[in-house]
Amino acid sequence: MDRYPITGRSLEWFFDIDGDLFERQYKHHLSGYWQWKDSTEGLHAERWRVFPQNIGPRLSIDETSLSRGELYTIVTNKDAHGRKNAIVAIVLGTDADTVIHALRQIKSALRNKVTEVTLDLSDSMNKICRMAFPRASRVIDRFHVQRLALDAVQEIRIKHRWDAINSDTDARERAKLE
Repeated sequence: MDRYPITGRSLEWFFDIDGDLFERQYKHHLSGYWQWKDSTEGLHAERWRVFPQNIGPRLSIDETSLSRGELYTIVTNKDAHGRKNAIVAIVLGTDADTVIHALRQIKSALRNKVTEVTLDLSDSMNKICRMAFPRASRVIDRFHVQRLALDAVQEIRIKHRWDAINSDTDARERAKLE
């Protein structure tokens, strides 16, 4: 079951329910979200959650949309391979200062043990990594590198295609004149 998480949306079809409503009800009534023992957690929990015990030497940081178009920045421990205890932090939004503030809730001794952070090409992610994990090497994830390479190849392919079309058109025009 750990490998295939069930979302509220996936339950819509099986049980004929409103998945978004179910997720909200779970969060606000069933999960115990509002009864956390540490009262300081409740103050920021709507904006971010940090799990320092999950930090490791190799992290990933990326943004994702979980529901209704809300963007979240998620920091994960790569050594957990997406399984239990993989999430180091989840922050509402992608604002660099907010994410840095949340990550600085982790003691600097733990943050300084991070040796590598995989991120995308955005300037805000780069700033977050520089400020929160100053000793870590920043590695651009392969998806973005592949995408840049494919975009460059596509641009060259289109240029060659237009050159071939123009050459063919010129040849036809010359043939008509002869």
